[in-house]
Amino acid sequence: QVRLVESGGGLVQAGGSLRLSCAASGRTFSSYVMGWFRQAPGKEREFVGAIKSSGDYTYYADSVKGRFTISRDNAKNTVYLQMNSLKPEDTAVYYCAARTYSTVVFTTENLYDYWGQGTQVSVSS
Repeated sequence: QVRLVESGGGLVQAGGSLRLSCAASGRTFSSYVMGWFRQAPGKEREFVGAIKSSGDYTYYADSVKGRFTISRDNAKNTVYLQMNSLKPEDTAVYYCAARTYSTVVFTTENLYDYWGQGTQVSVSS
């Protein structure tokens, strides 16, 4: 069982930045593909980005490309989502997810094995 705990959400003005963290339990974090998803009110959950277990490859949704950056520290069992140039449309609950023992990055949520509880990000105009 893998437990994921997100933190770092909050309220920020448009153009501002936030960094989300996702701390994972388990001794094999370095083998997990980690993904970030978000769900805005009244909308389906959508893919934001993901990072390979080694940290040497990332993939982003077009809507956040160039503004968001995913990184990870396998020594700390933590993955990060740095969000810059935030827009009101980035307002959502942000979730991290883990796909265990994979070398492939996935964009589909049902291919992830474990999920965090989510953290709210609100961007005011």
